[in-house]
Amino acid sequence: MNRTALRHSTTDGLRLVDEPLPELAPGEASIDVLAVGLCGTDTHILEGNFPSADNVIMGHEVCGVVRELADDSSDLAVGDLVTVEPHKYCTACTYCRSGDEHLCINKKGYGVKLDGGMTTTMIAPARILYRLDPQIDPLIGAMAEPLACCIHSMDRLNPTSGTSILISGCGPAGAMLVALSKARGLTPIVVSEPSESRRELALKMGADLAVHPDELDSPEVATLAGEQGFHSVVDAVGRAAIARDLLNRIRKGGTFLVFGVAAPDDALSLTPREVYDKELTIVGSIINPYTHERAVAMLQSLPLEAIPTRTFPLTDYEAAFVAQREGREKIYLVPNRDNAKRLA
Repeated sequence: MNRTALRHSTTDGLRLVDEPLPELAPGEASIDVLAVGLCGTDTHILEGNFPSADNVIMGHEVCGVVRELADDSSDLAVGDLVTVEPHKYCTACTYCRSGDEHLCINKKGYGVKLDGGMTTTMIAPARILYRLDPQIDPLIGAMAEPLACCIHSMDRLNPTSGTSILISGCGPAGAMLVALSKARGLTPIVVSEPSESRRELALKMGADLAVHPDELDSPEVATLAGEQGFHSVVDAVGRAAIARDLLNRIRKGGTFLVFGVAAPDDALSLTPREVYDKELTIVGSIINPYTHERAVAMLQSLPLEAIPTRTFPLTDYEAAFVAQREGREKIYLVPNRDNAKRLA
């Protein structure tokens, strides 16, 4: 049996290949991929700003149907709708042995360092597959991975219910952060976003106010923030200039969450005295340690269907990445159009 796969070469870029499907090793499963989301990490890989393996099959936001199981080492069955928690840890480094596997020094991500989901059939360990409600839209199912990352970021932020939050950026992940903020009882929730359609999305996801970044000093924002500023502020964009402006909007004792992935050389100007005087807490958040199961549990309780989506067949990958950079919708590749009936 063969599969079609989208591979990325560090020298030649993307290419679609027809290749034999690898045989399953013990503990593995094959998945007929129904939907794989494109995200900022994929764009960073193409731009050379995020390290990846040469000739890797891209794609880490995956939803599909189990085609075959190597053995009975899991409770999965052929035909199960599943989502993928796309990481492999060494289990031997100091971070793995301390319960911080996501910081593993030998970590490898499927779709980044290991073959991922931009293929008709993906091979992965059965233990990283999570069963979904069979009625769920695969596009929503593929959101489990970014939602899990957002859940981890909210754990890192650890806001108290009834406190204020400012989120900069309302792409798909920013929209999920808004919904999670609402679910945690944060109020008011203010979003800064230059796109009018994304500001409308922010309101649908639960924001109390969504403004253009140029309007952050408006009376409407000041009324909600109060004289002292916001308890929590989140950079969901990943730009130092935006982060610098956001730091000015945190109240004393507040917390700043760095969620967006900035370019490696995009430097932030911050003095230790500023952190000292305002007793700021600054936290980072990377991937999704032990949050994928919680994401699966929350998929149908959050208004994720409000996030606009657009699908492309695997053969139209070039157009899909163009649409991803335009940023108007959450973009998916749909490698198996024969199963399109599952898509809402």
